[in-house]
Amino acid sequence: MAQRKRMAYNVSRDILDEETLDEIAEKADSNPSLCDKLKKSLRSSGPKAKKRLLGTLPIISWLPRYPFKENALGDLISGISVGIMQLPQGMAYALLASVPPVFGLYSSFYPVLIYFLFGTSKHISIGTYAVMSVMIGSVTERLAPESDFMTFDNMSNSSIVDLVSRDAARVRVAAAVTCLSGLFQVLLGLLQLGFLVTYLSEPLVRGYTTGAAIHVIVSQLKYTFGINPKRHNGPMSLIYTVLEVCYLVPKTNIGTLVVSIVAIICLILTKELNAYLSKKIPVPIPVELLGIVIATVISWQVNLNEQFGVDVVGKIPTGLQAPVVPDFSLFGQVIGDAFALAFVGYGIAISLGRIFALKYGYNVDSNQEFIALGLSNSIGGFFQCFAISCSMSRTMVQESTGGKTQVGPLLLRGL
Repeated sequence: MAQRKRMAYNVSRDILDEETLDEIAEKADSNPSLCDKLKKSLRSSGPKAKKRLLGTLPIISWLPRYPFKENALGDLISGISVGIMQLPQGMAYALLASVPPVFGLYSSFYPVLIYFLFGTSKHISIGTYAVMSVMIGSVTERLAPESDFMTFDNMSNSSIVDLVSRDAARVRVAAAVTCLSGLFQVLLGLLQLGFLVTYLSEPLVRGYTTGAAIHVIVSQLKYTFGINPKRHNGPMSLIYTVLEVCYLVPKTNIGTLVVSIVAIICLILTKELNAYLSKKIPVPIPVELLGIVIATVISWQVNLNEQFGVDVVGKIPTGLQAPVVPDFSLFGQVIGDAFALAFVGYGIAISLGRIFALKYGYNVDSNQEFIALGLSNSIGGFFQCFAISCSMSRTMVQESTGGKTQVGPLLLRGL
């Protein structure tokens, strides 16, 4: 077998040290002309600007490619379902925030518009949320307590509360803390601190949500029994409130208690019925909306307010209010509360958003979510909204009724 001839190669290279490399680099990077610099800048800045714009306004990326035939019906049905839920929830959560009910409707409208433009989650339902409302309520009642608006009435020889002045002051406080919390969220998003959500463990979020739910239940006891307990703040405030309610139980308004019990029973039974019929009907029975309509008709016909002393919401203004600059002088008094609101609201929204993003195979930008929620709150503060986040119950309904994007909820919120 013939042997292969081996071929020899001789490679000769110059030995380069660091000094020589620097000299070569300087020659290669000789001063370019102004025209060359401009061309290079334009070539590199174009794609960067486009990428930054798409990252800041995600709607530019997905809305032109919206699959109308595939998603329109599901988004419409989910929008109707969520809109029906949001109407009574918005007014109820406004009471938790200690502001008039109409401001719950404002908080269900303006922030949704902002999130539609800047948000990256397709499924979460942005709007009023019980946990955030309770936190806002603690701030409004602390800085605008009822005792500051007590006046003596010579006709009845007793003290009465100036409700108009009290509500106006509490709305100012709510708008200020909401605007500041939104500014915190925008700042954290610009600083690329979305990774901080990884430190919010599931037990922490669940524990906080459970604790907030207990606060919500206790805060509703005064409306259930038709009593007016004192407001307690600080450690053990929850225990003191429960003891105060127990002390005032003999003064319960029977009419209010009957209405509360009937409403609770109807809500529980209908929730169970919806769970049973979930596979048979595409839209759940809107018991919250039906309850409001039926209760309004009964209250009007029977005159529950005058006959039985049942508190009613009263007249709700129509239309939208003009923007009002928040009271910046309150920022120093609510800075701690605003920071807590910023983190709690973001933590709930991003946690739920990531669950659905993983389920449906898309990405949620944690930093952009910070900015989207922050703009929703900071701009909402100018329209006298209170802090918003993602509602778990509405999000589940939006997803289960076929919602694929934020288009449906946006249209129905407008209606």
